[in-house]
Amino acid sequence: MAASPDDVRVVDNRRDERYELWVGETRAGLLAYRETPRALVLVHTETDPAFEGQGLGGRLVKGALDDIRSRGLRVVLRCPFASAYVRRHPEYADLVSAPTVRVQER
Repeated sequence: MAASPDDVRVVDNRRDERYELWVGETRAGLLAYRETPRALVLVHTETDPAFEGQGLGGRLVKGALDDIRSRGLRVVLRCPFASAYVRRHPEYADLVSAPTVRVQER
């Protein structure tokens, strides 16, 4: 299923602690996080198989990082996909905190 750029949006679902990638009315992916007082710990990214290969995972991470920056927070990268994204996009490196933040597992 091809995504039109105008139909793609990233939404912070704070109740469920995840950024959601929406294509039209379909949730096409998510980036789960754990919130700490000064940072969000990014723990897992997934994209619906029907939407893979369209660069939507990157758009999801970018949207999340832009929102995190606008909120004045930092990130701890525990998600391999988000970590790889930040390595490829050094303009987000200033958001990264040392991985010493303790997160309560659920």
